[in-house]
Amino acid sequence: MAKKGGSKQKKMNSRVDFTPMVDMIMLLVTFFMLCTTLLKPQTMEISMPSDKEDIKDENRNQVAASKAVTILIDENNTLYYFKGKPDGGTDIPDEGKLFETSYGKDGIRKVLLASNPEAVKAVAKLKAEFATKKTSNVQEEQKVKAEYKERLNKIKSADYTPSVIIKASDGATYDNLIQVLDEMQICSIGRYVIDKFVDGDKAKIEAFKNGTAQ
Repeated sequence: MAKKGGSKQKKMNSRVDFTPMVDMIMLLVTFFMLCTTLLKPQTMEISMPSDKEDIKDENRNQVAASKAVTILIDENNTLYYFKGKPDGGTDIPDEGKLFETSYGKDGIRKVLLASNPEAVKAVAKLKAEFATKKTSNVQEEQKVKAEYKERLNKIKSADYTPSVIIKASDGATYDNLIQVLDEMQICSIGRYVIDKFVDGDKAKIEAFKNGTAQ
């Protein structure tokens, strides 16, 4: 004879314990806070022409003609440069004569390295010297880095280094300008400015293209 009444099923507890998730969330928040603090934005140091009212426009970019290099960035990834004053006037060979070059190590970098041989040698010597000063002590490491940066800046701003004037036309791209600015760091040039691309620069390029440049 069958037993009356079925067996009762045990009810499962559907409650989910989220307590461990609180610990995990706190760990994640702490992690992201530390990462945000430690990741500092990388900036590029750019020396811009002076805007002081007591300096006349014609004197803003006056530099020693024998050490001046002007780079003209134009449309379609074209790049030009000339040394000295735009119209000549000194005994510098080919002063003011426009030359076309390219981006990269076989182009503008080669030109800048040839114009800055003393600083390139000095920086290479400085790097070799500080390569032997590595230490695991954090405080000592900071002192070494500060000393290296100070001496590097002195080399880049020495009297024997060239002064570079960079001018970009309306047809140049932002990437073109960044590539030229990168070359300043690679070639150990500490004195450079970004100036306006004027009508005289455009005329100089047009004369070069037409073959009428002197």
